[in-house]
Parts: sequence; C-alpha cells; structure tokens
Amino acid sequence: MILGFCLIAFASCKVDPIVPETQEKYVLDLPEGFPQMNVPSDNELTQERIDLGKNLFFDTRLSGDNSVSCGSCHNPELSFADDVPISPGIEQRLGFRNAPSLANVGYKNRLFADGGVSTLEFQVLAPMDSHEEMDVSVLDVAEILKADPSVNALSQKAYGRDVDPFVITRSIAAFERTLVSGNSPYDRYINGDLSALSEPAIAGMNLFFSPQLACSSCHSTFLFSDGNYYNIGLEEVYADNGRERITSNASDNGKFMTPSLRNIALTAPYMHNGSIPTLEAVIEHFNAGGVNHTLQDARIQPLNLTSTQKDQLVSFLYSLTDVEFIENPNFRPE
Repeated sequence: MILGFCLIAFASCKVDPIVPETQEKYVLDLPEGFPQMNVPSDNELTQERIDLGKNLFFDTRLSGDNSVSCGSCHNPELSFADDVPISPGIEQRLGFRNAPSLANVGYKNRLFADGGVSTLEFQVLAPMDSHEEMDVSVLDVAEILKADPSVNALSQKAYGRDVDPFVITRSIAAFERTLVSGNSPYDRYINGDLSALSEPAIAGMNLFFSPQLACSSCHSTFLFSDGNYYNIGLEEVYADNGRERITSNASDNGKFMTPSLRNIALTAPYMHNGSIPTLEAVIEHFNAGGVNHTLQDARIQPLNLTSTQKDQLVSFLYSLTDVEFIENPNFRPE
C-alpha cells in the first residue's frame, strides 16, 4: 500500500484551486507573540474549507469499518491527543506510537515523531493507509463521501469540485491549522498578568529556563519545541528506531522530535511509545540522566533535583494548559 499511498499523495498535489469569489479568506486569530502561519497557496484558509475539514475530521467513514475517525485518537478535551499509550485503530489493532497533540500543528515543518512527513495535507493520508489505524483507500472514501449529498455540497462550496482525495486532504489540513493554542496561565504571565502564575509555578519556570537544567535548549520557541530530533536515553535498545527509520543513518537510532510542552498536563502518557505514565515520572527520567544509551544526547545527565524542585517543575508544566483551547466549541464535533 505504500506505493499507492505515495502515488495518491503525488496526484493530490497537482491542482491549484483559487479561492472562489463567494468566499472570504479566513484570518487566524493568533495569540500575542505568535508569528504568522505559513499556509500553502493551494489551500488558503476559508471558513467553508475549515467547516468541511472539521466535518471530515470527526467522520468515521474515513476508516475501513466505519469505527474510527481522526478525532478518535485526537480528542479535543485532551489537546487533540489520547490518554492511552497506543491508540487502537479499526478492529482494536494497535500501531506502534503514541498519538501526539495537534495543538499548533500548523506551525510544524515536519510531522510524526520521526519527521517522516513534510505537510499536513500529506499527513492526512498516512493513518488512512495504515493497516493498524484506518486501513482504507482514500479513493474509496472519496466515492463514499461524494455519494453523500450534504458532504458533496460542502465540497463544491469549499473547493468548487466533488469530493476527491484533494478535497479530503486539503480540508482536514485546513481545519487542523486552526488548532492554535497560546492562552495558558504561562502566556498570560509573560504578557503582563503577574497574577497568572503561582509561586511554585514561577519557581518551576525559572528552573526550566535555567542553564542548570537546560530544558529550554530543546523545548524552545513559542511552541516549546525546537523541531529537532534527540536520543534522550529512554531505552537501552530501542524497539522503534525513530529518526533512523527515515534517514537510514545509524547515528539517528532512538532519536525522536522534541514534543511541544503546550497542554502537556493533558496528554499523558508520554514519550513516543507512551511508556511513561505521568509528568512526575518524566521528570524522574531526566533527573536520573536517562539509561546511558550509546547515542544519548550529551545534555541528558543526572540533575540532582530536590523533591521541592520536582514539584515546582510539575507546577510550571501544568501552567502550560490552555483551558480556552480545549473548551473551544469550534474544535468540537457538532
């Protein structure tokens, strides 16, 4: 199916639709300090495209047995992540990686923990093609949706054409670009509301950004991720070889993209395989200095944190929760 997946993706990139005159371009309401998002010219945002994409994001007809939607593994209440180590696909089949949060996904230059996909539009096809997730051909899905008068009418309104792979991938990506999160207590604090953070959270923030811990050397930028790949000494032998899977470079074994920490308190369990159940356990992993994998990043060293410092770090991480984002009705199924 991989060859078919690539060919369909290639074909879906060949048309360059112009926003119909009846539609207005949608302007993202970005939080203070957030840069403009790069939106591809063949998928400019409009309300009609976003509405169609939201409809399809929560539509179980995108799976082979009509049991799983994108929203099954990316729950709005969990910052569009899941609360199990590995999310079940159709027939309860399990893949091999933890479902990541989709908060601010429109800013990413590479998708998946190994960076194997470069665009949101291309990414939409991957879970559909996967035997463990949706296990369906996007061509079959397009025929089913085209036969639904209400969905096809939305497609004509949004893209001026019947439902096809282009419409499916573009509309879902358009909806996902609206999933912007940047109004946590931490954000309010750095933007001038000094009452937004508790004293323990402020102490934890100072630890987080300190040279001693160097957390922010990887969890940087407004996304709390530098978008790079590191081996953090999670396992002595990695069952999932991470970035090496994409590059075939042995030096990339066990390297995974730095995850964003925004809404991190909502997205347990943690790591690429969901192997660490709590934030407290994550901090213990880094405090211990990892497991000394031969390719482990040199910055992963014992930290000798006190119990008070650990609690302060947890308080800070909780302050990255954006309640407005997870409660936004525009991100919920109708």
